Amino acid sequence: MKHNPLRPILLVEDSPVDAEMTLDALREANLANPVVHVEDGVDCLDWLYARGAFEGRTSDDPIVVLLDIKMPRMNGLDVLTQMRADDQFRRTPVVILSSSREESDLARSWDLGVNAYVIKPVDVKQFFEAVRTLGQFWGVLNQSPDPQ
Repeated sequence: MKHNPLRPILLVEDSPVDAEMTLDALREANLANPVVHVEDGVDCLDWLYARGAFEGRTSDDPIVVLLDIKMPRMNGLDVLTQMRADDQFRRTPVVILSSSREESDLARSWDLGVNAYVIKPVDVKQFFEAVRTLGQFWGVLNQSPDPQ
């Protein structure tokens, strides 16, 4: 597999409909970054640590993780907890993309060091615009420190 100099965007989303809408919006943003989609927190950690089904992955660590909260097997807050506890992923930008408006989810996300919390709007057009803006910011405009 050819090495892509652009770091990927990691989308962690269990809903096929939400995942497809997010992927469509990222495509519309015309980002050059590849997008990797996994369906739950266990697969997210396996991808990040290049283990299990993702052992031997050749792509770099993600430029940003777009993370749902409510997922089977392992939820997004548990993923975020593990990422922030590890020097390798402590500074990786994480954006929560969730339909949860629960104050506890919002507060815990910020306490765990999330970089942004976006509530998935019901309106498809608004959702597309939010994801396009996120993709352009994290994929193009934001400068994060080089991974250690």
